[in-house]
Amino acid sequence: MQWTNPLEHSDWDLQIAEQNHPAHSFFHGAAWANVLAETYGYKPLYLVSHEAGALRSVLPFMEVQSALTGKRAVALPFTDTCDPLCADRTGFKELFRNALELARARGWKYMEFHGGQKLLNGTPPSHSFYGHTVNLSSDENEFFGQLKSPVRRAIRKAEKSGVRVEISAEAEAVRNFYGMHCKARKKHGLPPQPYSFFRSIHKHILAKDRGVVALAWWKKTPVAGAVFFHAGSDAIYKFGASDDAHQHLRGNNLVFWEAIRWFSQRGVKKLDLGRTSAHNEGLRRFKLGWNAEEKSVGYFRFSVPQEAFVSTKDQTSGWHTYAFNVLPLFASRMIGKILYRHWA
Repeated sequence: MQWTNPLEHSDWDLQIAEQNHPAHSFFHGAAWANVLAETYGYKPLYLVSHEAGALRSVLPFMEVQSALTGKRAVALPFTDTCDPLCADRTGFKELFRNALELARARGWKYMEFHGGQKLLNGTPPSHSFYGHTVNLSSDENEFFGQLKSPVRRAIRKAEKSGVRVEISAEAEAVRNFYGMHCKARKKHGLPPQPYSFFRSIHKHILAKDRGVVALAWWKKTPVAGAVFFHAGSDAIYKFGASDDAHQHLRGNNLVFWEAIRWFSQRGVKKLDLGRTSAHNEGLRRFKLGWNAEEKSVGYFRFSVPQEAFVSTKDQTSGWHTYAFNVLPLFASRMIGKILYRHWA
């Protein structure tokens, strides 16, 4: 059992792939670690064990040092799910014991896990979300027929309205998406991630053929978009945004449909639609409309001083959402640039 930095191992992604753990996701790879370390200065501390020279288990942490929110470890920041890669509960207990030793030594306030419900043996989650997964089919007509009728109608409406979708990994696509992202975050009362975050995503993910941006255009105006990552036969929807003034064109639906077609043609078998707050019933219905399988996703926070798992609140709503909703966009962007490294 040892602590390692995946960014110091050129073969890290190969080691993860060879482990072939069923809970493995894009976020366990080096690309996401690169994005977080470069954008926010987080320190990668991954607890690993080996057996016969091969990777046996992985508990990925980013150490976050903040004067505002304290020093702690998160597995992993800004991910939807990132389960510990471990064979069974006995193995996880060993991982957790070693992690707790380091937490005490480094003065961590808490350890946070984005997943791992099966390994925590009935421990109540600190917070719960919905997760949705779509199993893709190589038969486009068959898959389309399995969609809920409102989704099918929305796709056809977007097509008849002249909306077209471009799928790209170019920096220009990221810039076009980011403009909508900032406006969408303001609408929901949240500051946008800084552009440096998306610049790092382009550098370490999109430019390395590990992700794409799908943009819906009406005439010369981008009206909806989404950012997807992929690894092997799996893909994940990470960010989405749209222009309120063109919602009637149903660009979001066509973005998802064309992205699904694009991934299916390239052998992707599963599309993870990310997490959904229990309070966001509209987004939940939208995802279920794609014939998605629904599950519960638990986040767990272990307080090191209290030596116990503790509950947390869903921070997607509250007084701050009103404040960010009324702030000018430039001010919201400036605050996001300052605060996100502390929020993790």
